[in-house]
Amino acid sequence: MSLTDAIGTASAATRAAVAPSTAPAGLPTADEAVAHTLLNCLLRELSGPEHQTAVADGHLLLWLPRRGVLLRAALRRTSLLGAHRFTGPVRERQDGGWAEIDWRRLAEYVHDELTLRTDVRNGEFLEQIASSHQAVSAALALRADRPATDTVVGDGDGLAAYVESEQSLVFGHRFHPTPKARTGDTASWLAYAPETGASFPLRHLAVREHLIAQETSAEGSAQALDRLRADVPEGYRLLPVHPWQYEMLSHHPQLRAALDRGDILDLGVGGKPFAATASVRTLYDGNTFLKFSLNIRITNCLRKNASYELSGAVALTRLLAPVLADLESRFPGTAMLREPAYRSIALPGPDGTPDRSLLEGFGVILREGLLARLMPGTTPLLAAAVADEYPTGPGHISHLLADASAQRALDWWTAYLKLLVPPVMAAYFDHGLVLEPHLQNVVVCVDEEGMPAQVLFRDLEGTKLVPEQHADLLAALPQEVAAPMTYDAERGWDRVVYCLLVNHIAEMLAALADLHPHSEAALWAQVRATLQAYADLGGCPPRLAALLAGVPLPAKANLLTRWERKADRDAGYVRLASPFAEDVLSQALRNQTDDRHDHDLEHARDTRSAR
Repeated sequence: MSLTDAIGTASAATRAAVAPSTAPAGLPTADEAVAHTLLNCLLRELSGPEHQTAVADGHLLLWLPRRGVLLRAALRRTSLLGAHRFTGPVRERQDGGWAEIDWRRLAEYVHDELTLRTDVRNGEFLEQIASSHQAVSAALALRADRPATDTVVGDGDGLAAYVESEQSLVFGHRFHPTPKARTGDTASWLAYAPETGASFPLRHLAVREHLIAQETSAEGSAQALDRLRADVPEGYRLLPVHPWQYEMLSHHPQLRAALDRGDILDLGVGGKPFAATASVRTLYDGNTFLKFSLNIRITNCLRKNASYELSGAVALTRLLAPVLADLESRFPGTAMLREPAYRSIALPGPDGTPDRSLLEGFGVILREGLLARLMPGTTPLLAAAVADEYPTGPGHISHLLADASAQRALDWWTAYLKLLVPPVMAAYFDHGLVLEPHLQNVVVCVDEEGMPAQVLFRDLEGTKLVPEQHADLLAALPQEVAAPMTYDAERGWDRVVYCLLVNHIAEMLAALADLHPHSEAALWAQVRATLQAYADLGGCPPRLAALLAGVPLPAKANLLTRWERKADRDAGYVRLASPFAEDVLSQALRNQTDDRHDHDLEHARDTRSAR
């Protein structure tokens, strides 16, 4: 049976129109959130590319051809990029009608379709979806029990608003099948998760100086680590440790022996509390970010700082200083948070070399705090929290633009794009630098009126170099550090376009379109205009010309990557029809004009009736 045949079996009565709403009426249940995320993945990576979907009468219809299942979900709003907004339960065509199915049944259908499509089996897939559901359920329950916050952007407490934005991502990445999946003990997760508002002191070890592994970008770059605690005995250096990681590694035989010998002293838990940020393993105390290793798999990856990542962060901070200074000079309102040092334990293993499990397991990367780069008078907010589908934190776009007109929203968007887009383009085209500006790697800083004033990029782990433009720099590094630090030009461009346009801009645009549903085409037109303005000033390289012409956009295939258990670096892409394609954008703008005309006529009729 084809999709057309399957849709044809649904009578007009069972496909009755449902008038889509715009902004969500409230938070979804965990069941709905998981189901909608699975639909997003199916639409983007399986059914969409295979042309097995349709929009009819306010619903998405989605056919799984190998499993022989027709699914339906009500739509709040459609999207030019296919990133639709869903509402309510998912239903399956059964016996001439529509039967509601739960997230478990939907997950089983996805599992079956993937097995039949790929000939790959994944026995942990359903368990990981269940883990994600459990985490969302726990976060929603804890949120319901916590007192409501009165934090308001612009009230002078920028740090509180920032931390709340980091800790507000209850549902996670809406195009990942298991956005909140975490291995490890649930009780431990609850104690250290950002969604629970976790804030806690660190565990501190004193390590003999000759057993410290450390690299710094400049002399004194690691002083922020030493300042965390004053009672470190002479001849030792302080090593802060994530308490959860210490629990997992505390029985390591090499570590136990070093503690018994006195080469390492356990100073216990203490000092200023650190708040968990959205990445879980990166903590912030208001002055400094510390990026720890966690032997926990979160979404795709084991969140451990590999030895090459430890060295690579410091090397990039040192070697890219001129490049970052150039970008910050040319594009005021843009900055990158540096990572000037790492520290760990170099305990010899049986072969005499540092034990890798301890070196990587206790490796901590020091990242600059916000105050090092923050523009005075602004409030920093995690971009992912501003752009979330649901208003789960004080920095959400619905709060920044509460009761704002469509023109005010477009002005906000124009200012935001001017800060975000040009430096990312210049980094790639002028410097062969692949930034990774996805929503969780960007902090947007707003002024007292909620308008964008600055963007901060962070996390050098995802920052890569195009080797042809950095051959000398890379040659000066050990091969095991240099190799993971690069993308070839084509792969680097895919990564830039995906992170900037599909992951970040499309989602921020969607949140704005929820506020003003007739503005989506105009918002995309402004994105294109911003890219065109950059091209007009700096020349238009072929890759940018193709982007402006509307070639398909790369979207990271999170569902297929997780299914095939690939490393994140090896993730593939699916291609999405571009909203920049002339026929798509021009038709959308015409539809937008027609919709506004119809809306004005309805408003006029309602006004006359009221009189």
